[in-house]
Amino acid sequence: MKSKTFEERLEEGRTILEKLMDPEITLEESVRLYEEGMKSIREAQKMLEEAKLKVETIERSYREKEE
Repeated sequence: MKSKTFEERLEEGRTILEKLMDPEITLEESVRLYEEGMKSIREAQKMLEEAKLKVETIERSYREKEE
């Protein structure tokens, strides 16, 4: 199974938020969507952290080459 991109996770979060704002949603559905949203947020945060580490590694590598 192909993992979702960061952008797909953001879109998923927006969709979940829209559903949670529906006044007709049940409590059970709200809890399920909240859990799904938190999972998506954690995955997006993990992706951001990995990207940050990669950028820092690249920057460090270029600085070392300049010295």
